[in-house]
Amino acid sequence: MIQDLPLPRHHIPASIEGAPKQALESPELRDLFPAGTKVYLTDVGVDSVKDFIRAVKRISDLGYAPVPHIPARRIRSRDELETRIRAYAEDAGVDDMLVIGGGLDRPAGPFTSTMEVLESGLFDRYGIRHIGVAGHPEGSPDFSAATAEEALRLKRDFGERTGAHMRIVTQFGFDADAFINWSLAIREAGVGLPIHLGIAGPAKITTLIKYAALCGVGNSIAFLKKRALALTALATTHSPESVVGPIERHWRETLDSPVRQIHVFPFGGLVKSAAWLTERGSWPSEASRFGRDLERQHG
Repeated sequence: MIQDLPLPRHHIPASIEGAPKQALESPELRDLFPAGTKVYLTDVGVDSVKDFIRAVKRISDLGYAPVPHIPARRIRSRDELETRIRAYAEDAGVDDMLVIGGGLDRPAGPFTSTMEVLESGLFDRYGIRHIGVAGHPEGSPDFSAATAEEALRLKRDFGERTGAHMRIVTQFGFDADAFINWSLAIREAGVGLPIHLGIAGPAKITTLIKYAALCGVGNSIAFLKKRALALTALATTHSPESVVGPIERHWRETLDSPVRQIHVFPFGGLVKSAAWLTERGSWPSEASRFGRDLERQHG
């Protein structure tokens, strides 16, 4: 059974991602998002644990719901893992985290997989009741589709065993039909977890190609390069609506779909993504008026 079935809505809801540096240094963050918005804080190994904790605390103080990343293979010790989880929970009131592999070929510490972090017992100890795990609609060079499905079933079982509310948060992509079909295939495989599909926010095609290459989403790179050539102008801004529109129609019309919302990667900037989400109706207009004003100022 898929958890967290929402009430019907016309516009699909959205969370957003940001970097700890943005959380600490961006003056426009106050009132940029609706209160309570899930703001994921990405961990790519460039921020100290101390700064990451400060960033999580600031997002919480601004009235948003921080969702810090826990990158399994980047964690250097069990003590570091506990320090992070305890600080997020006790200092910032966090009860929601995203646990990912971490992307290193050689682990920095004792954890080689997401499941090893989940099985540490620390999430239950510090009251973390909501946990996201990664999904890869375009596949991964590191494991087969069958292996990925089995790993997701193990994470579903972990949630059932511990009472944690598990969900899948995917990498971004640009083929809406492929993402929808992947979500339905995951459901048919018996995983039974709600899915939040990754979407790239408004950004120049060149910017998206760069991030797609960094994130290793090969199909997306091919799509973007073909689109850039067709447009004959690499400075053209990509509109996310071509991706979100079909996903939103599926979400609205398919009551038993595992798709629950979108998760936005704001490669063109937080202000542009906030303005777009407000204008399309995924975020309340009054709560994000500041974001629209900033967007007009910045062009």
